[in-house]
Amino acid sequence: MSTASIPNSSLTPGFSPEVFEAFLQTRDEPAWVTEGRREAFELYQQKLAEPLDQEEWKRVDLRAFRPGKFQLRDDSFNAGNLGTLMLDRADFAGSVVHVDGHYARGSVSEELKARGVLFGDLATMMREHGDSLQPHFATRAVQAGTDRFSAWHAAFWTGGTVLYVPSGVTIDEPLYSLIGLAQDGAADFSHTLVILEDDAEATLLEETSSATEDAAGLHVGAVELLVGRNARLRYVQLQNWNGKTWHFAHQSGRVGANGSLQWTVGGLGAKLAHIHQDVHLDGRGAEGQVNGVTFATDRQVLSYYTQQSHHAPDTRSDLLYKDVLRDKARCVWRGMIKVDKEAQQTDGYQRNDSLLLSSTARCDAIPGLEIEADDVRCTHGATAGRVDVEQVFYAMCRGLTRYEAMHMIVQGFFQTVTDRIPVELVRDTLDKAVERKLGIGE
Repeated sequence: MSTASIPNSSLTPGFSPEVFEAFLQTRDEPAWVTEGRREAFELYQQKLAEPLDQEEWKRVDLRAFRPGKFQLRDDSFNAGNLGTLMLDRADFAGSVVHVDGHYARGSVSEELKARGVLFGDLATMMREHGDSLQPHFATRAVQAGTDRFSAWHAAFWTGGTVLYVPSGVTIDEPLYSLIGLAQDGAADFSHTLVILEDDAEATLLEETSSATEDAAGLHVGAVELLVGRNARLRYVQLQNWNGKTWHFAHQSGRVGANGSLQWTVGGLGAKLAHIHQDVHLDGRGAEGQVNGVTFATDRQVLSYYTQQSHHAPDTRSDLLYKDVLRDKARCVWRGMIKVDKEAQQTDGYQRNDSLLLSSTARCDAIPGLEIEADDVRCTHGATAGRVDVEQVFYAMCRGLTRYEAMHMIVQGFFQTVTDRIPVELVRDTLDKAVERKLGIGE
């Protein structure tokens, strides 16, 4: 049965057992998917009675969060009303758009199809290529039992993007995925699944967007990035929700021997966002680079809990997050490098730098190390500081306005991250997004 045939009234607000059973009736999917949902919903009910992990969540205030205000929506909204930063600015090898948890449109080049590449709506791919996806979906990366949010997602996931690249296939042009929220009170549980087999290479640019500034929304998402031996994946997620959206996500990457994952995160929107981000280096010689750019204004709260896990020898991880905060915004970053006993010759690095544009903004940066091997190089650092008023004065004395001076300083602060990004479209998009963000309140 198609979700389009189910009236909105049958999907009532909240996520009770009755709502869950009504939701299942709207799904057209393999039996193993439905069974996985039922197991996840039981976990969700159990996890609701358990406290969240204190170390991860103690700096994130959820007292104002009311899940019962949100609901799953039908698929009647026009995706053309979504504002995006990247979609109309480049030609992509393929694109897919989801709105309010439902597939809206998509395309992929015939050349890629002929080479065995799968790219499109996850729900559709589950029906048509379930045998290929079942071994990878929610088995190796994101686990339903992690906490209440991962279980909640596993029970109610709706739309989402899948990218499968067969062994030895290289995709030169980037692919694009857009996740949108449109209707007031809509909940989105989209799931991104990327599978690169051995010696494959691809770039996926993903963006989240709200149709209007005043529509409240909820996103409980998951991202799984599975990189095979000698494979190379570049993944970018630009989070650009409006200021009334709650954003929760579990995101995990797993990298095989001599594989490479470059993961770039842009955090611009949301009322409150909390991302649990893991990078697992599973094979000898695996590499993971994580780049983060965050710009928070007003009363935004953007929180990241990152882990770099080294499970094999000769692995390398490098994480760099840069945060800019203004007004009464707050950023939280808790980072951890974990090194298993057998992961000798590991090189792990993590750093978080914060630039405060107002005296009322706040950042919490807590790096950490858990090392069991004895032949490693692992370092970390964190800095925070205010804008140097002499730099602003210097720029203004040379004819720049205060706004132009601040833009130059912020752009320069982010430069060390953007220089690490090889995709020109992403660098340009982040710069324009920062410029627009600086204009708020001017």
